[in-house]
Amino acid sequence: MSNKTALVTGGTGGLGTAICKALADRGDRVIACHLPGETAQAAAWQGQLKDEGYDIGIVAGDVSSFSDTKRMIAEVEKQFGWIDILVNCAGITRDKTLRKMDEKDWEDVVNVNLGGVFNVTRQVIEGMIERGFGRIVNISSVNGQKGQFGQTNYSAAKAGMHGFTMALAQEAARKGVTVNSVSPGYIATSMTAAIPEDVRNQIVAGIPMGRMGDPEDIAHTIAFLTDAKCDYITGANIPVNGGLYMSF
Repeated sequence: MSNKTALVTGGTGGLGTAICKALADRGDRVIACHLPGETAQAAAWQGQLKDEGYDIGIVAGDVSSFSDTKRMIAEVEKQFGWIDILVNCAGITRDKTLRKMDEKDWEDVVNVNLGGVFNVTRQVIEGMIERGFGRIVNISSVNGQKGQFGQTNYSAAKAGMHGFTMALAQEAARKGVTVNSVSPGYIATSMTAAIPEDVRNQIVAGIPMGRMGDPEDIAHTIAFLTDAKCDYITGANIPVNGGLYMSF
């Protein structure tokens, strides 16, 4: 049993759900963050997981807002205690070529995907350092490594997460806090299921393993990086992409 408290932003999504389950299976107390306007959906999600044997907490929070994340973290700490593990999983897409992308498409994606990492992490890092323990994992993307047509906003935000990870890892390295990122490739979720079948088949054909990943493939990696015994890996990016993109 871990007895650690974990907060997963975007925790009620397909990938977030798998992460919440993996951490709960280890014995962590898990809280999933959801958008303020999706309280009813989050409660239904919570009930469904309870039927499966999982007792996952939920909390509303807009990760793109510094003030709202401050309120959210205060609420979590009051209800569940301090946060030992943070998984920054919240993310959105607004795909367009740059010549068709407007200011809002850019700002929305950067504010949620990258700004959200700063906003939430800023609220918990001081406590982790003071207590001498913390595990932070930022969910980036293969497209933050290699770029992707029509995703200048998304690729820029996800690449920025790597820089954030490496810099904060150096600040916290001697304080018992590790900071890493994970870069999923194409994962079988409702988002990828919405891709036209012919396009999906082309994507799979380009993956050396010949399949999309499962959410559990990412969740297992998160569970490893956030384990208390995993204390000598920090500032790293772990690609989980079936061989779609390989680099040193």
